[in-house]
Amino acid sequence: MASSKLVNKAWIYSEYGKSGEVLKFEENVGIPDLKEDQVLIKVAAAAINPVDFKRMLGWFKAIDTPPPVVPGFDVAGVVVKVGSQARKFKLGDEVYGDINENSVQNPKKIGSLSEYTAAEEKVLALKPKNLSFAEAASLPVALQTAYGGLELAQLSAGKSVLVLGGSSGVGSLVIQVKEVGDLMIRDPATKTLVNGGFSYDGSLGSEIPRQTSFDPRKRHDDLGTLAKHVFGASKVAATANTGKLELLRSLGVDLSIDYTKENFEELSEKFDIVYDAVGQSERAVKAVKEGGKVVTIADGVPVAPQAIFFTLVSSASVLEKLNPYFESGKLKAVIDPKGPYPFSKTIEAFSYLETGRATGKVLVYPIP
Repeated sequence: MASSKLVNKAWIYSEYGKSGEVLKFEENVGIPDLKEDQVLIKVAAAAINPVDFKRMLGWFKAIDTPPPVVPGFDVAGVVVKVGSQARKFKLGDEVYGDINENSVQNPKKIGSLSEYTAAEEKVLALKPKNLSFAEAASLPVALQTAYGGLELAQLSAGKSVLVLGGSSGVGSLVIQVKEVGDLMIRDPATKTLVNGGFSYDGSLGSEIPRQTSFDPRKRHDDLGTLAKHVFGASKVAATANTGKLELLRSLGVDLSIDYTKENFEELSEKFDIVYDAVGQSERAVKAVKEGGKVVTIADGVPVAPQAIFFTLVSSASVLEKLNPYFESGKLKAVIDPKGPYPFSKTIEAFSYLETGRATGKVLVYPIP
């Protein structure tokens, strides 16, 4: 996998299967060979995502990097070495990002569940100064997915949004990013909005006004006023189970829907945009207004023909544009209160994530 005299402790799987059966701890998997446009990161924290255990199960084997593989996309840590053509960062910089630009298309052999990993500079950003490594590691995949899906749906001022899975890692950030929708990144040359591999004409400006971690047990009512006065959204609704409705309200949701008691598609009110973070696009199309859009990020389930499937292409641009909002406290990292899990408990972290009951992101910290 790599060649180095340095020791790199990591979690690795050498065959496909359930995480509890195939994921093993190794004292030294080697340090990644550094390419000229990459930096070597001493990993401080990593978040795990559903894509990690789906890869272990072999869902994407046709396009995925074959085992042995160290899983992990989200990373936060310190730059300890720079490639020959790397100019963006210097030794000692605290960075965060999704180390794989193209999701499950041949991702890196050595992911973020290791002491050291390597990534191209273009997918990394400086860590917001007021965020811990754990908070920063919770953000890259979910934040870019939340932002990119809303951009793909052409969110604009005055529109209403329904988030399916509002307490999930992505859903909790969709709610918040929706509130600062004037963040759409506009290419000055083409006047189009861009994110990762997607671009299209848009109507929102690119002015960037200015997040720390979010405690689901406390209220943050300022986020709700931000939705109305900064972005101008008419309404945001979201689904969750009974125990997580207070979290939705604290994030600024106008209408909290308990999916254990009512069917969102049967509501008389319909929405301009439905963001499906749970794989219910066939129901979602019944909740959208005529001419509205349904965006889904759930793989492995049928996708309604009317829905748009969003696939993340990671880029530092979104993280860099949103950093000021984290530093000002306008956006919050939502971390599951059962964590962070220490490095030695990584299998337990996966077992919990696989239940589908996590609130926000599941963290592994500290590493090692």
